Amino acid sequence: MSKQVLNQFRCDKQLREDCVAIYKAMGMDLNTAFRMFMERTRAERGLPFPAVLPRKRMTDEEVLETFNKMRENAADVPEMSLDEINEEIRLAREARKARG
Repeated sequence: MSKQVLNQFRCDKQLREDCVAIYKAMGMDLNTAFRMFMERTRAERGLPFPAVLPRKRMTDEEVLETFNKMRENAADVPEMSLDEINEEIRLAREARKARG
């Protein structure tokens, strides 16, 4: 067996307790989960999950403003009857069939 080393780090107590409970429900302890994480890191040669910045959260006011702008932009689009919509669909299907 290869030489063992001790890894220590600090984290929030509640985070640790939550993770211990999750791994316990999966039938493993925290140390086993960390070893699995490290093995996957080695196999992937990087983080074993996507690491991206979180999306910017919009405030209720920003959502409402964006929605109203979209509504204003849509107001300029001419209304179509159901027959016109169906005709556009029929023409698109014919074009798709003609392409193969």
